[in-house]
Amino acid sequence: MKESTSKEQILKKVRAALLEKRDNPYSNLEETPLYPPFEDPLEIVFATQFSAVAGKFVFCDGEIDLVENLLALAEKHSLRKMYVWEPRLQELLNQYGFPFYSTDTDFDKADAGITSCEALVARNGSILLSNASGAGRRLSIYPSIHVVIAYTSQLVGDIKDSLELLRAKYNNELPSMISLVTGPSRTADIEKTLVLGAHGPRDLYLFLLDDSIVNV
Repeated sequence: MKESTSKEQILKKVRAALLEKRDNPYSNLEETPLYPPFEDPLEIVFATQFSAVAGKFVFCDGEIDLVENLLALAEKHSLRKMYVWEPRLQELLNQYGFPFYSTDTDFDKADAGITSCEALVARNGSILLSNASGAGRRLSIYPSIHVVIAYTSQLVGDIKDSLELLRAKYNNELPSMISLVTGPSRTADIEKTLVLGAHGPRDLYLFLLDDSIVNV
């Protein structure tokens, strides 16, 4: 009998608590930062996180250094068919006589694709791509090596910041394809063994230029 009485009393208190109107104790929850502030500059945070997911990060001290690093990459991997479809990148590389394919001729034999990006997410070392550029959907996926040329002004802290950049840039008329790339393509479906390049590029390079000092 005592048990029943105690149970009823507890339930009564629960019902009263549920019916009682209280001010929201977490009224500012949505505005509360999910993560602590960054202790290092965004480029350092991005480089660290990007490298941790098997990305290859290269900081370029100007456009000439960029081209020299691209030539070194081509020599290292014996790259002969490097494709660049974005007019802005074509203009940049043409200034320094860097050879590339500007059409999709023999694209099935492509060694590498060179593209720009929309943003760099420092928190997890991800690259935000879209099909709004001249690179379209194929160039970042089909070749076994994907090279991204980016600028420090494209660095943001978190994914939400990168999406805000997109909305501001395209005035809410977002591209039909938006992709967040975190390291090279990988899978561990087969015997739980990690394999890179299973469904896309096996190598992902990020060449970063400081556009506070580079003329773009």
